[in-house]
Amino acid sequence: MKKVWIFLLASFLFTSSASAKEVYVALGDSLAAGQTPYAEIDAGYTDLIAMQLMRSGQLTSFTKQLAFPGYTVGDVLERVQTEEAHRLLQDATLITISAGANNLLSLVSHNPQSGKISYSQLSANFALNKARKDYIELLTQVRKLAPRAKIYVMGYYFPYTSVHESQAEGVKGQLSILNEILERIAGQFEAEFVPVVFGDDAARFLPNPSDVHPNIAGYMVMANAFLEKQGLRKLSIAELPAPNPLTFEELLQQREQLQSVEEDGVALKPIEEIAVHYGYERWKRFFL
Repeated sequence: MKKVWIFLLASFLFTSSASAKEVYVALGDSLAAGQTPYAEIDAGYTDLIAMQLMRSGQLTSFTKQLAFPGYTVGDVLERVQTEEAHRLLQDATLITISAGANNLLSLVSHNPQSGKISYSQLSANFALNKARKDYIELLTQVRKLAPRAKIYVMGYYFPYTSVHESQAEGVKGQLSILNEILERIAGQFEAEFVPVVFGDDAARFLPNPSDVHPNIAGYMVMANAFLEKQGLRKLSIAELPAPNPLTFEELLQQREQLQSVEEDGVALKPIEEIAVHYGYERWKRFFL
């Protein structure tokens, strides 16, 4: 019965957006997946982009199945070489990519209580160089697999709000180098770089000093940076969906559920991540 409900719901969503054009595939790390500041998965910037595209009648389908917490650029590259990725990317007209921060931030030692932060410059140099090489290959592959897609490369914000300013400059400098690498490579592949800045109000968007992930308001800032590039209306706080977090275990179970439905011979579309996760009653007030 549940499988039939999912199929009917997806059909209704697609019928309601018959004039839509974009087939949106999100690639990347925990930011693309929508990780919360408390180690759960919920609506992230990719979901909010999909929401606004659908509300404006520009979305055919959306998936973030190729995004997962902890992914480095190399991990994303490996993922896009899978059969699942080939199937999802072949019809993509819009792709966002968040990749690179895990290459660098995994090397950072951060103590939120003392406000201290440290890293090895030599290790950072190696990590940034590997991110650069892998990103070139990643965009090469994505361009080949999704030749019709517009590609947007998302930049990164400084995530350590509890760090003393005197100690923050080093890591800020490394993140600036990472963003410069991403912007330069994006330009080489005719992709658009989307800078993400939280500014002086960063603590409002990063409520857990022990975690680098934003809340829904922070994800709105990221989504709005993209929407501005697209010339679409930005989202406001009042328009954001209520929290509906999943644990990582529940996320994996959800994806297994979608896969099992497809294996049963029901041709599902990627937008069913919205249907399964949020439910029709919650999303129809935004989408329909």
